[in-house]
Amino acid sequence: MTSQVQTVLGPINSSELGVTMMHEHLLADAAALYQAPTAPEDRRMANELITIETVNWLRYHFANHLDNLKQDDPEIAIDEAMMFKLEGGNTIVDCTVTGMSPNPVGLANISRATGLNVIAATGLYVQPSHSSNIPQMSEEDLAQNMISDLTEGIDGSGIKAGIIGEIGCSWPLHADERKAVIASSIASQSTGAAISIHPGRNEDAPKEIINILLEAGTRPEKIIMGHLDRTITDLHKLKELAETGCYLEYDLFGQDISFYPLAPHIARISDAQRIEFIEWLIYEGHINQIVLGQDAGAKVNLTKWGGHGYGHILRIVTPWMRQRGVTEQNIKAMLVDNPKRALSVETE
Repeated sequence: MTSQVQTVLGPINSSELGVTMMHEHLLADAAALYQAPTAPEDRRMANELITIETVNWLRYHFANHLDNLKQDDPEIAIDEAMMFKLEGGNTIVDCTVTGMSPNPVGLANISRATGLNVIAATGLYVQPSHSSNIPQMSEEDLAQNMISDLTEGIDGSGIKAGIIGEIGCSWPLHADERKAVIASSIASQSTGAAISIHPGRNEDAPKEIINILLEAGTRPEKIIMGHLDRTITDLHKLKELAETGCYLEYDLFGQDISFYPLAPHIARISDAQRIEFIEWLIYEGHINQIVLGQDAGAKVNLTKWGGHGYGHILRIVTPWMRQRGVTEQNIKAMLVDNPKRALSVETE
């Protein structure tokens, strides 16, 4: 048996993954998140070009600006991804799924240009991004589409996905989103691929989705629960989730604005608080479940527009972790060992 990971340029041995960001968007259009601004000044700003004068407004209103939600320029993605490589990075998992304009051919070109491993995804984003035929499709229909993307190639491109998701979920969970979650379980059990989850914006959402997946027969070590840093701050609920055995993804590093326009009842945490939650999870014995990312994809997240970029964790966060006493062994677990284990599929 050998352990392989499917990249956009073909399968590689899992030992070749190296330092891995588990949740990014190199090419994507997240227009499903768009919220039309209501205040007169916000309506004006929503039509402005992204400049140094508008970037601070964008950090607080990222979902009110359609152009900010779309980054489909491969040359920009190449320049930005190279910053991650220069910091010592090796692999980027692109979680762009149907509903976010996935571009597997573009990802393959980025991989060739940078020398980075790039892993593409299959699945469905949140219900507002679904096509009109989704309500008529069964769980098995959706699963077969995912399996085809994983085993034959995404949308006929011949470029295979290496992960399922981010599977988009809302709160409350829409019936079609629940169908996609169950379909992801069927596809995971058929192929061995991991499932990355975008939970709804409520502290109870991750556990609800985990329960659906486990009841459908998904192995917990194939579930990656994303966006925990904007979803769970209650330590009891975080511990309960961790004890299911799923991977725990802190993937919003670099996004330090506490105001969260998509869910104003939530105060988003800072990088310092992300590290504190991770230190607590390590203390509680869950180091082998933690994976990291920056969810960079909107223009305001990228260095070209004044953002943190794909190299932020390696440039800022891991040195800070070392200064706080997080060991090299634990940093390697989060960046190398855990992604390797989560993404690997055993083959004969």
